Order: sequence, then C-alpha cells, then structure tokens
Amino acid sequence: MPTPTPQRSWRAALAIYWQAPVLTMLFLGFSAGLPFLLVFSTLSAWLRSDGVEIAAIGFFAWIGMLYSIKFFWAPVVDRLALPVLTRAFGQRRGWMLLAQAMIAGGLIGLAGLEPVGNLGWVAAFALLVAFGSATQDIAIDAFRIESADDNVQAAMASTYIIGYRGGLMAAGAGALFVASAISWDVAYLTMAALVGIGVITVLLRPEPPRTTLSIQLIHEPRVRAFLRASRGKPKTVRRLGAWSIGAIVCPFTDFFTRYGVKALWILVFIAVFRISDLAMASMANPLYIDLGFSLGTIASVTNIFGIAMSIGGGIMGGLLVARYGIGPLLIFGAAIVMLTNLLFVLLALVGNQLPMLVLTIIGDNLANGLASAVFIAFLSSLTSRAYTATQYALFSSLMTLPGKFLSGFGGLIVTSQGYASFFMVAALLGLPAVALAIWVNRDAQLVPPPQSQKANA
Repeated sequence: MPTPTPQRSWRAALAIYWQAPVLTMLFLGFSAGLPFLLVFSTLSAWLRSDGVEIAAIGFFAWIGMLYSIKFFWAPVVDRLALPVLTRAFGQRRGWMLLAQAMIAGGLIGLAGLEPVGNLGWVAAFALLVAFGSATQDIAIDAFRIESADDNVQAAMASTYIIGYRGGLMAAGAGALFVASAISWDVAYLTMAALVGIGVITVLLRPEPPRTTLSIQLIHEPRVRAFLRASRGKPKTVRRLGAWSIGAIVCPFTDFFTRYGVKALWILVFIAVFRISDLAMASMANPLYIDLGFSLGTIASVTNIFGIAMSIGGGIMGGLLVARYGIGPLLIFGAAIVMLTNLLFVLLALVGNQLPMLVLTIIGDNLANGLASAVFIAFLSSLTSRAYTATQYALFSSLMTLPGKFLSGFGGLIVTSQGYASFFMVAALLGLPAVALAIWVNRDAQLVPPPQSQKANA
C-alpha cells in the first residue's frame, strides 16, 4: 500500500508559483519549446503544403530522435567547461547560450530553402536545430533541478510546461499564421528572432550553486580507486580517466545502486509513459490538412483552445502534485493521455467537422499538459544532484525514444491502413504505461510525499 501523503493547503500550493526559480522556468520553457515543432509538425505542414510526399514526411519524424539519444553527449554538457563561455557565465548558462546559437543558425538556414528538390539540406539544417535544442534541454533540465529543492520541482515543471507550450504556440500557430500571411521563409526567420527570449533569460538569471568538478570527483569512490590504481601513469591519462569515470560511469551506477532491480522497471516505465502520444504526433497536422482544414483554421484552433488547455493542464498538474503527491497523478495522467488519443480516431472518421477538431485539440492538450507536468516532477525526484544533467538526460531521452521511433513509420501506416486505424493503434500503446504507473504508485521509495526533501546527493 502507498504511504499516506501529507497535504498542504491550496494557498501554500499556489504561493510556490511566485518564487523566482519557478518564474524563471516560464521563459526557459518557452526557449525549450520553440524549436521542437519547427523540426517536427510545423516542418511537416510546410513540407506537405509544398507538395512533399506523405511517406517522406513520416521519415522526417526521425530527426526528433536526436532528443531521444541526447544522453550520449549529456556527460559532456554536464562536466566539460566551454572556453570563454563557462568562465563568463557558468557551466549551465554557457552551454545554454551555445545551444541557442545553434538553434538560431539552423532556423536561418531553413528559411533560405525551398523544400522540393532540397530535402537533403532541409534535413541537415533541421538536424542542427534539433541538436542545438536537445543540448539546450540538457542544460535547462540541470539548471532547473539545481536551482531549487525537490518540493518546488512540480511547480517548476508546471511553469516550464506553460512556457514550453507558449513556445509550441509560437512555433505552431504563430509560424502557420506568418506562413499563411506572408511566406514560410519569413515564418522561420521570425522564429529565429524569438530565440532571443531564451538568450535574455540566461543573461539575467544567476548560475545555480554547485560543487566544482574536482570536489565532485574526489568524493566519488570509483574515481579514488582509479587514481590509486593509476599511480605512476602520465598526469593527462589519470585526469582523463578520472573525468570519464566521474562523468560517464558514475551517473549510471549511482542510479542502479539506489534502486537495485527496480531500476530496470523504472526505465521501462519511463520508456512507455508517453509512447501513445509521441507515436501519433507526426501525423496530426497531415490529418488536419488532408481533412481539408486550412492552415489558418488549424492555427486558430491550436492557438485558442490547444494552448489554453495545455497551460491549464500544466497548472492543474503542478497544483495536484503539490497537494496529493506524484503517484496517483501518474496513473491519472497515463490514462487520460491514452483515452484522449481516441479523439483522433473519431476526427478521422467524421471528417471535416470544426467542432470535432476543437474537441480533439482541447482533450489532447489538456491531457498532455497535466501528464507532462506530473512526469517531469517524477523524473526530477529520481535524479541525483551529483549527476543532474546526465541522469535526467537519460530519463528524458528514454521517455521519447520509443515513441519517436514508431512515429517515423506513421506515414507508411496511414498510406496503407488509413488515419483511423493508425490513431487506434497509437492509443492502445498507452496500456502498459497505465499498468506500470499503478506499480510505481504502490512503492513509497519511488513516489515520496510532496513535502519531503529527498536527499539525492
């Protein structure tokens, strides 16, 4: 049975949202959300409206898999100091600024292309944007976790989701409006200019306190054992070995040491929690377009209903976690994400019906806003403060990898089976997430009460 969860008042739960680290995540969330759709569904809308084949558009979803393998270079972002930038701004802020430069450069490159006949270059610049965005996510996640205690993380996740959805609104509805009114190249140049919001936020906010790399390494038993065993070897070899063990090996061994055999099931749960939502995402905009909805209609409905519901879902998720704890909300979030994906099946069957489009976007965004805020808080509670960027990158990468991989086949399934069958299969993929959420909720070690201060050092 789960441990009874102490509850704080609604007033105390709301007061968390006025703390400076919580408000900061509103703007960093915008910076993180802005690039995502520009290499995903907005890009697919551009490609489809310019006449690119639907099967080719489906494969472009694999660009998003860069977000799912970011744990490969997360140790570098976690521990490697950048020339000039780290000294001037700190480890987290320096990497965020470098990543934002890559995002802006890739968007400017995309703005100068015509998709038909230049798909190779489109893919190359989209990969640059995705790589910069994934790198920024690593640094932002570490910055967030290091900036406040565990009992504030749900609220920070909530404002992050609100900002993230704002970035999605700018990159989704905003880009579609500009493309409809002017052109796609102006739309992407506008998005490149909006990267400046993240840059300004990074420049204004302080670097979170953290121990130096040398202190972290000297307190790691595996590093000390290596240094003892390597006495007499060149200093460069010893330093590189100590850095590699501390940055690459220790984050993973720490996680398995803390959770034992349960760690494997935790990783499975992380992998399947969003698989239903992500597997179907690449075909949402093509569905709207093929049903005959105009770009202006899609942008209007997404802007008015979708973003409002995402923000509402994010706030609701943060408040409910602060009051009732993470465990019950994980079950609820997994269930509603799966069930609201069935709305896409109905939309595909009824066709060009504006009320059904509105209902679909409301349900999808409300569910995803709530579930995302809850799940980010859960992942943050699993993360050790000693290996923030690397461990969280592993979790968030694993969270998106299966769904993004399956999403790449979406165009082929739609071509052969139709939209309704595709979205039905995507919804059923959410059943394992619900079952594992029930298991997680029964383990007090995995879902501590909201006011507990879990020591992850």
